[in-house]
Order: sequence, then C-alpha cells, then structure tokens
Amino acid sequence: MDAFLQNCLTGISIGSIYALIAIGYTMVYGILRLINFAHGDIFMMAGYFMIICMTDMMIPWYISIVIVIVATVLLGVCIEKVAYKPLRTAPRMSVMISAIGVSYFLQNFATYLFSAQPKSYPTIGFLSKSVQVGEISTTLVTFVTPILTILLVIGLVMLVKKTKVGMAMRAVSRDFETAQLMGIKINSVISFTFAIGCALAAIGSVLYFIPRSSVYPLAGSLPGLKCFVAAVFGGIGSIPGALVGGFLIGLSETFIKASAFSEFSDAFTFIILIVVLLCLPTGLFGEKIKEKV
Repeated sequence: MDAFLQNCLTGISIGSIYALIAIGYTMVYGILRLINFAHGDIFMMAGYFMIICMTDMMIPWYISIVIVIVATVLLGVCIEKVAYKPLRTAPRMSVMISAIGVSYFLQNFATYLFSAQPKSYPTIGFLSKSVQVGEISTTLVTFVTPILTILLVIGLVMLVKKTKVGMAMRAVSRDFETAQLMGIKINSVISFTFAIGCALAAIGSVLYFIPRSSVYPLAGSLPGLKCFVAAVFGGIGSIPGALVGGFLIGLSETFIKASAFSEFSDAFTFIILIVVLLCLPTGLFGEKIKEKV
C-alpha cells in the first residue's frame, strides 16, 4: 500500500510538470495551429539559465527563478519573431519545418556553449528537503509541484475566460482573419501566448530538474515529446485537457517504471498517442470541428 501511494505521489508530481509544458503546446496550437517542436528545448535552455544564475553568477535562488522565467520568455518571444512571424502566411508545413529547425538549433547551440556533458543543476535548499509522511519518504518539491500546477492552471483559465487579452486569444483561435479585421492586434496576442507558454516551461524546468540534478543539451527532447502526447491526449487546444493528459501520462509512466516492464515506460507513452489518435482523434476534451459544405 505504501509503495502504491509513493508511486501515486511521484506520478502526480511528474504529471504536473508534463501538464505545465503541455499547456505551452496546446496554447500555441490553439492560436496558430502550430506544433511548436522547439518547446521542449526552450524548457532545456531554462535549465541552463538556472545553472548560469546560481552556479556561475552566485545569485540567490529566489532571484534566479525570476531571472530564469524572464530569460526564457524573452527567448520564446524572440524565436516567435524570428522563426515563425515571417512565415505567418506561408503553408503550415513551412512553419512546422521551421519549428523543427529551431529545435535542432537550440540543441546544437547548447552543445556549443555548454558541451555535451551533463551540467550539475544547483540545489534549491528547501525544495530538496526530505519529507516523511508515514512510511512514505519524498522531497518537498514532490508536494509543491501539483499544488503550484493546479493554481497556475486556475489562474490561466481565469485569464483566458475573464480578461480582454483572454477574449482576444479566444477570438484569434476561432478565426484569425476576422479577429484581425475587428481590430485585434494579432502579433501582440501571439507574442503574449508564447510568453505564457515559455513562462510555464521555465517553472516546469525548475520543478523537473531539482530531483534530477543535471542538465544536458538533449534533456528537453523526450520530456517535450511526452508533453506533446499529453496535450494530444487531453485534446490539443484545451488547457484543462493538457492538465488531465499530463497527470495521466505521469501516473502511467510511474507505475510502469515500478513494474516488471520498466524498460517499456517511454514506449508506452507513444502507444497511448497511437491509440488516442485512432479512437479519439480530438482527444478527451478536444473540440470537434464541423466542416460546412
């Protein structure tokens, strides 16, 4: 029973991180109908930003986290301006190829700057403290992660539903051209969407790397793909769907790792993707689009 509860706690924690990153995928897709394949690598760069701040520059963790979020947001917005904005009217395939190119660029740029060897991730004292609940032993970050994720998702849903910028985001996601004709500043809305997604990726990066202790140039590839699966599973374009998808992927991955089939844990994630696409192409909460004849 204790092992089951331990796995549940670990699965919910990693699932929360997947959910934060999956929201970045789902928001960008909702606005641009673009799968931002570079999102996992932006998450990886956030890990290196924290190493620079705390290890190289000796900045306190609470200031470093703010700097990392700001730097990651600036990186994401710059990528959008340079790699995606010029292709706004291009075929969707061109933008997707650009996203893949940005992903490889960030991986090789990180390798050039930091080498391919793993870099030690700095310790954030209080989040790394051990917590004992009955027979279950874990770190404080495992408890903090799902609570923080749920609060961020609630705040994001309120932003989208209750504010003018949220209304603009919903209008752009419905009809790009009509929203532009109605006076909505499309480029500002898109940049704001990228900024939110990158901020969540930066927070997810801090929570993800604390227990893992190292960052390397390909550290964002597999988590990025898993978060994409979580977004598709929940219904890409749906923020609550990304949350549910992240939790389900995190829990299933954790329980498989604890079983006799641990070597298949990553493969199982992509089996889920295939099954979902076959049975529920729009995901659990995806909106079915009716085509007019």
